[in-house]
Amino acid sequence: MPGQTYFAENRGDIAALWQGRPPILPRLDVELTERCNNNCIHCCINRPEGQEDTKELELSTDKVKSILSEAAALGALCVRFTGGEPLLRDDFEELYIFARRLGLKVLLFTNATLITPRIAELFRRIRPLEPIEVTVYGMTEKSYEYVTRAKGSYAEFKQGTDLLVQHNIPFIIKNVLLQTNRAELDELEAWAGAIPWMTGRPPASAMLFNLRERRDSEEKNALIRELRASPEDFLSITNRHRAEYLKDTLMFCKKFMGPPGARLFSCGAGHAPCVDAFGNAQMCLPLRHPETVYSLKTGSLHDALTLFFPKLREMKAANREYLERCAQCFLHGLCEQCPAKSWSEHGTLDTPVEYLCDTAHAIAKDLGLLKGSEKGWQVKGWKERTAGAQQI
Repeated sequence: MPGQTYFAENRGDIAALWQGRPPILPRLDVELTERCNNNCIHCCINRPEGQEDTKELELSTDKVKSILSEAAALGALCVRFTGGEPLLRDDFEELYIFARRLGLKVLLFTNATLITPRIAELFRRIRPLEPIEVTVYGMTEKSYEYVTRAKGSYAEFKQGTDLLVQHNIPFIIKNVLLQTNRAELDELEAWAGAIPWMTGRPPASAMLFNLRERRDSEEKNALIRELRASPEDFLSITNRHRAEYLKDTLMFCKKFMGPPGARLFSCGAGHAPCVDAFGNAQMCLPLRHPETVYSLKTGSLHDALTLFFPKLREMKAANREYLERCAQCFLHGLCEQCPAKSWSEHGTLDTPVEYLCDTAHAIAKDLGLLKGSEKGWQVKGWKERTAGAQQI
């Protein structure tokens, strides 16, 4: 009823229903829209804010609610609302409250420019229970709006983050790092250090930008390629905090190094899927290959998770170059090569992405895992090298 704000604070007792078995669906990503009020130069998915034909194709309020209800019934404890800019949806408040009343934690990915006093008050009154993640494009109006190409967006971003602070709404920040804002990195980290929910961590910086996930604009792809950090630049940024970088990276290597073999999906794709703005269940957020998506307009999340995605996870590479290189490469844990990246770069699921390969090899040399001109797929004693690297 209007004016009521009751909602489920938690669903901690649901674990008893699982009887020691994990839930079918631990978490769900929902891409509420591909439209955005910014027009960022690096973006892999955005469509114009006022694009009416796109808006008309987006899932209805009732359909999103139906998907959220099924997700909760399948055991999900958290939903991530992303986009585009999810706050562009006219029904965002309604969907947010609905998700929280289901007992779902809400993780919001946003640029913060549309956070108004009303939205901030909503988050204060009904807590998301997960820190909001805000992407930052620059610390000055000039650098910020160079990226967003939206006049007034810097002031709106500042107002949005100020409102979150004033209402004591936990949020963390992420950074899009380009040559135009690189000189502001110290200022950004100082600001991040003053945000209590960052707990002293430097913000994560995006540098290895994805190409257009809909494969809809070679012109935009050409610009994205120009914006990507070189392997040398990538290392210079990650090594700014050398001790922490080594600790985190080597711990990651210990868990995930080793050749993946011919199976394409050696990651968690398909276990915590994404629903795109038009009702397609995807194995992960960036993978939009038409043969890997499942329509929720005619099917269910349950069937996608138990029937459709398990078959996809058994897929094996057929590309000879992939089988001779990627499938044999022990640097798999350091490389972002995956079917989603192959799709956006080449329109296939199993074509090596040279940019990612070059970056992974640069990281490996920096860690002492490779010598000279060695390639990761040529190294036989990789376990010994990885073990030795843990002593750095």
